[in-house]
Amino acid sequence: MRNQLTRPVDSAGLLLIRDATGGPEVLLGRRRRTARAFPGEYVFPGGVVEPVDACASGFPEPVPMPAGGLDRTTRARLRVFARTALRECYEETGLLLETGSPPGDRAESPHGAPVWQAYADAGTVPAFANLLLVARAITPVAYPMRFHSRFFMAVPGAAGLSLANDATPLVGDGELEDLGWVPVAETGRLPVADANALVLGEALARLDDFQRQGGPWPAAAAPPAPCFTWRGPDERLYRTIGPPRRNA
Repeated sequence: MRNQLTRPVDSAGLLLIRDATGGPEVLLGRRRRTARAFPGEYVFPGGVVEPVDACASGFPEPVPMPAGGLDRTTRARLRVFARTALRECYEETGLLLETGSPPGDRAESPHGAPVWQAYADAGTVPAFANLLLVARAITPVAYPMRFHSRFFMAVPGAAGLSLANDATPLVGDGELEDLGWVPVAETGRLPVADANALVLGEALARLDDFQRQGGPWPAAAAPPAPCFTWRGPDERLYRTIGPPRRNA
């Protein structure tokens, strides 16, 4: 039976793409096969917004606002979703996404989630300014758990952006298995969650625009963020620029 009344839960994810000898690579991990949502599927680091994400990090948080495509909640809580994405990335992979900000931007007394203390201990600054909201996706109605996910992307190596502790192997909280950097050309052979596959396509288009245009990241590649929804009795895919339907 379809769960028509289940409202999607706010969530956020972080898509990291890096250059490699054989072409771009994306960071992916496999959800546990016992997970309630997307069992056995490969996803980007991310998760549900938690109360702690409503608290400012103590660092500057200049998250770029996309040119359009945002619903009211996303526009009003963009920083909250950015905190969620960075927190989940740290918890699930151990990675800190840092930027070459001046020492004055470093927080002496970070607050909120433990991730912000991790940045302070590393003597670095979370890369809020380098996060690009690339797309949103709303889980189909038929799913037992539904999410309204905001997907950010970042490109380590662009505009002073780097991973403070890019260790091998990656170590997280165990939420994701088989965690690692996957060549984009090989993602087609993996069971990548539908929304993540669509968002990866959007991200690669942004990356192509950035490489062709040059200039600072992400300002050179910040068009409106599309929203992916699945509607109707056969759950048809829709790609729209604008807020979701009221009953989504």
